[in-house]
Amino acid sequence: MPRLSRAGRRAALSLFACATPSAALAQDPAVTLPELSVVGDATPTGPLPGEARGSLSVPSVDRQRATLYQTVGSVAFVDAATLQDRYANTIRDVLKDVPGVYVQERYGQELRLSVRGSGIARGYHLRGLEILQDGIPFNLADGSGDFYQIDPLALRAVEVYKGGNALTFGATTLGGAINFVTPTAYTAIAPNILRIDGGSFGTIREQAQMSRIDGPLDVLVNATLTNAEGFRAHEVQATKNFNATIGYRIAPDIETRFYLGTYLTDQKLPGSLTLGQSLTTPTLANPTAITGNQSRKVETERIANRTSFLLDVGKLDVDSWAIHKSLYHPIFQAIDQDGWTYGISPHWAGTFDLGGFRDDVVLGLRAFAGQNSALQFVNIRGQRGAQTLNALQSASNYEAYGENRFWFLPDVALMTGAKAFSSNRTYSDKGGLPGDVTLRFAEQTYAGINPKVGLLWQPLPTVQVFGDITRSRDVPDFGDLVQQNLLNTTFVPLRAQRAWTYEAGARGRIDRLAFDVTFYRSDLRDELINFSTNPGLNIPAATFNTPRSIHQGVEAAVTLDFAGDLIGAGDALSLTQIWTHNDFRFVRDPVFGNDRIAGIPTDVLRTVLSYRHPSGFHIAPAVDWVPEGAFADHANTLRVPGYALLGVEAGIDFSNGIALFVDARNLTDARYVSDIAVVANARAAGGAAALAAFYPGTGRSIFAGVRAAF
Repeated sequence: MPRLSRAGRRAALSLFACATPSAALAQDPAVTLPELSVVGDATPTGPLPGEARGSLSVPSVDRQRATLYQTVGSVAFVDAATLQDRYANTIRDVLKDVPGVYVQERYGQELRLSVRGSGIARGYHLRGLEILQDGIPFNLADGSGDFYQIDPLALRAVEVYKGGNALTFGATTLGGAINFVTPTAYTAIAPNILRIDGGSFGTIREQAQMSRIDGPLDVLVNATLTNAEGFRAHEVQATKNFNATIGYRIAPDIETRFYLGTYLTDQKLPGSLTLGQSLTTPTLANPTAITGNQSRKVETERIANRTSFLLDVGKLDVDSWAIHKSLYHPIFQAIDQDGWTYGISPHWAGTFDLGGFRDDVVLGLRAFAGQNSALQFVNIRGQRGAQTLNALQSASNYEAYGENRFWFLPDVALMTGAKAFSSNRTYSDKGGLPGDVTLRFAEQTYAGINPKVGLLWQPLPTVQVFGDITRSRDVPDFGDLVQQNLLNTTFVPLRAQRAWTYEAGARGRIDRLAFDVTFYRSDLRDELINFSTNPGLNIPAATFNTPRSIHQGVEAAVTLDFAGDLIGAGDALSLTQIWTHNDFRFVRDPVFGNDRIAGIPTDVLRTVLSYRHPSGFHIAPAVDWVPEGAFADHANTLRVPGYALLGVEAGIDFSNGIALFVDARNLTDARYVSDIAVVANARAAGGAAALAAFYPGTGRSIFAGVRAAF
């Protein structure tokens, strides 16, 4: 079939080029929306008029955005160019303006990241959400993951696919997927970038990026070094991140691209405090964190490849990857792990003309596996003592998925799709140790099919309305399956978490008003629920399947461009309101009845007033407000207080590529709880006075920096 015309491809590019009032709109009120189109082909053959340059394997940022907003469901796009003249230290700074994404800092680079209650009660790392870098999985083979390797200064765009809307990558977990896209020499904002920033708590960070294009070859390298003493005692951290991409155009219709990365993190852990300590002396560290010299040292190396083939119909991408991760983590014991994850994934996308109707098709396969050597030792002031565990964790996954959008009317598409999967988890405890003599072996296989159906309607050129129903399954990772208690390490054969999610929403722009609003409800079976068995000692949480539960809520962001030409011609003032409503409950649970699932507050609001002058000056005061804090326990006997935080960002961008910026946070020095290590019943654990399950929020701080792009 011949390719569609250049005009058709140009129309596809215009598809909702900036549809949500999230990060880009909240921080840049000058953003405008081109008209939508449902005509065209997602196959890039070169830059279109008005489009920044991209490549075959990594399209331009404009085209990435346009492709994202063809999704039948709730998605969000962050253009990382809006972060270049701001202080962005963690992925909270990247995602804080995306409705429906709950991200809170615990300390250093350790975060809670949850979408629609994914991993809601887990007090560490990540579950129920797939992290991708450049469209290639970054989670380990068992589905677990963390955030240390994501460098906010090494991003060009971020794509958020909530829930089953991540089917285009083969992800069908409750939370969905977040794709962190790094720049190439084609999409970088400048061939050279130098940056230094820092401020409170002894923070200093240096970044350098260089990119070049030489005929069919393109190269980009990025390095970031960060050192900080931290807000709390025993919170010193040092990170070193290196990313590189090398692309080569083998032929006009074939391109291969390699991604290389090394990520080193050395983080001291301050531990959790009681509620009273968190609100009165938040800079303290838990005494056990100091006596055990608790820390987390991670060394991760990644190599990945995408080879792209432009076909007569559509484009085929073949992804392959290998990730090596070494972890030394002295907490209640000294955890010493080393493992590899590797995989391959062919992915084809194209457009057909079926009897005069447009039909978009995505087909893909994923096969990935890994092994992890899991050792534990008695923790003697951060050093290895007597060995207590010698185990091997193995995981394998085989997946096939497909998605079809059939435009049966010029402005209405029917989306159908499904994913079939089989996932195996094998655990071998080799025994032979004084406290763990017996050899033990356990294996669990999970399989199923996750379907999706939805409708997308475009009533106006700049408005989309959608509704869909998706099925998700979250397979337990080894953090769930291998549970630690005071006596031993035990493999618990948990069931996979299953859910049906129903969502409806609208996004777009009408005159000065931009909006992105989604309502959703997930009916869950066998939800994986955690509670910490001894948060004061940082003993990992126990995990169980609750028979029934509900996650429902609202994800809303609205931006009003309400004034212009205030001080000078072309300046603009806008107001953005972001609201995430979380209603997560047990349903007739044998222990917790209809209680709220603890860990995440019901309402999270963010208000941003943004002003930008054509000279390059910009300022954005903001208020982050949690009216009522989250429950600390599933029995709902203890709730943390709500809070409001006032901050302001400001800066100036000069025409020569120099940018100066300042970011002042928590200006009132409010005392608040940022996150919680959830327990089953706080009253039974001694109440607020005795329960050390809280992570205090960071106090007043100010950061500033300078960036040169040339």
